[in-house]
Amino acid sequence: MNIVAPGKVGLDQERLGRVSAWLEQQVTSERIAGASLLICRRGEVAFLEATGDARKEPSQAFAEDTLVRMFSMTKPITTVAAMMLYERGCFQLDHPVSRYLPAFAHTPVWSGGDISQSVPQKTPMTVRQLMTHTAGLTYGFMHQNVIDAEYRNRGLDQGRSFNLAEWVDLLAGIPLLCQPGSQWNYSVATDVLGRLVELWSGESLAEFFHHHIFDPLQMNDTGFSVRADQVDRFAALYGPTSGLTMANVGAGGINHQDRPGGIRLVESATQSSYLETPEFLSGGGGLVGTMGDYARFCQMLMNQGELDGNRLLSRKTVEFMRLNQLPDNGDLASMGQPVWSETNYEGIGFGIGWAVVLDPAKANIIASVGEHHWGGAASTFFWLDPEEEMFVIFLTQLIPSSTYPIRRELRSRVYQALID
Repeated sequence: MNIVAPGKVGLDQERLGRVSAWLEQQVTSERIAGASLLICRRGEVAFLEATGDARKEPSQAFAEDTLVRMFSMTKPITTVAAMMLYERGCFQLDHPVSRYLPAFAHTPVWSGGDISQSVPQKTPMTVRQLMTHTAGLTYGFMHQNVIDAEYRNRGLDQGRSFNLAEWVDLLAGIPLLCQPGSQWNYSVATDVLGRLVELWSGESLAEFFHHHIFDPLQMNDTGFSVRADQVDRFAALYGPTSGLTMANVGAGGINHQDRPGGIRLVESATQSSYLETPEFLSGGGGLVGTMGDYARFCQMLMNQGELDGNRLLSRKTVEFMRLNQLPDNGDLASMGQPVWSETNYEGIGFGIGWAVVLDPAKANIIASVGEHHWGGAASTFFWLDPEEEMFVIFLTQLIPSSTYPIRRELRSRVYQALID
């Protein structure tokens, strides 16, 4: 990638040194093994650095083209795919999901107690509720109630043993956590949306991504598995040596400011399930990719749906996706989710496929109203700030993402570098 002088796009070179120092500190303090960071403003990359290791044994440097597990940074791509099909007239946002997936027509809603206690849906689950995580679904790793326990009991949290159609039918046989539209719960909803993309398009999710997103945007390193020619660039996955497990993630994390550094290997790069093409194509978390590829996806969104003459979405569609979609323009806290991962969700709404900043002061972060963002379970993160004409991508491989307040720390360091 070509990098311009920061001053050309209103960033201070000396203040960006604080960003570099912070990035290096993440490695030297053994919070993470390695990482890369990109800051792009006004269509120009002004900062791109990588530091530390993609693999520690044997040591291999984290580089600009290191391949990482995107996990939930897959979700915005799946949602863009769905909205491309919306523009073709394949569905309406308020259509019941059961119109396309009949197995959900009679899925009951858990009413508390054991899993047999349930009531009918008051109103049917809609497509837009899948896009906004208000459909009544959850995740098996939450470890909070009998519903997510049933996800685990049926193997839905290890979905690679099913194809997507089989997985959705199994999911529809488990009661919903809550009435559709009543709460925001981070969930497998985007995986269900991925199945709808297949039905609407007549292609597998991998084929649709390849033909209609990755090829036009030249995202040549992104896919559901690591090709043989990419293995030497694939990062290992790490976790903290003490403290958190994935079971803590749904509980909103803990006070991590004083956590001592130290990492352990969770999954090696050479013995990973990503080295084989999966049976289950997870639109919620299945992609691997690189900084350069995800930057092209972000730039397409910053350009309101177009990149290098290839238009994926219209300007109006992208503008709509950036709007808060929660009832009464409420924030996530008002929908029953005061904290998720490391983030306070007062002042944060949800658009089509990502969180949206409604009130920076209430959210206790420096940001612009309308900034939208999301991240992945391995501490990856991106945000797009249309007001500042800027997007930022941070890639690393530390699971879970609630281990340290990396995302909040990074925001303050990036915004302090703005000078116009």
